[in-house]
Amino acid sequence: MNPVVKSLSVERALGPSADKFLIKQPTQEQAEEAVRTLLLWAGDDPSREGLQDTPRRVAKAYKEFYKGYQEDAAEILDRVFEEVEGYRDMVLVRDIPFYSHCEHHMVPFVGKAHIGYYPAKGVVGLSKLARVVDVYARRLQTQETMTAQIADVIDRVLAPRGVAVLIEAEHMCMSMRGVQKQGSSTMTTRYTGLFNEPAEQVRFFTMVKSPGL
Repeated sequence: MNPVVKSLSVERALGPSADKFLIKQPTQEQAEEAVRTLLLWAGDDPSREGLQDTPRRVAKAYKEFYKGYQEDAAEILDRVFEEVEGYRDMVLVRDIPFYSHCEHHMVPFVGKAHIGYYPAKGVVGLSKLARVVDVYARRLQTQETMTAQIADVIDRVLAPRGVAVLIEAEHMCMSMRGVQKQGSSTMTTRYTGLFNEPAEQVRFFTMVKSPGL
């Protein structure tokens, strides 16, 4: 498998070569104890009033942050609307907000996703594309992998004539630590089918960056 499309996914976690830790999910109590250990390691006292409920809150928050592991993006795209009066031009949903967490430092990266595709047999509900972004964003990620995953699942399930995905995000692992350069952004793209044509890429990018309504 190409490294750029590797996935820390449920499928991989349950595969024969998966880490045993990923197969046997820790209990709520074990997760909370791990948070207490980190609080001690950071130099604070987990028994003080302000931190007594923090392990429980963190465990609960992690369930929400990483709920994408429990969801299947392909199932979200399983219904296609074919009665579109022969429409075959580009469908573009832009400025889809998301937040994710870097798999290297487990700190957030936040941004917007833009998705375009040329329908073949029909179109998918617009909200479904936003939900696909959330499925992959709510996992430990790299922006490059997330971009590829979104494009590839749309290409595989909908079989359109082309898919384009552009993601732009600010990474807190670069803003909060290390070089600490606030405000810098990273852009990644993935093109399939018709969008491999340079002219189509220019059209997609122009529509993404054009003034809003």
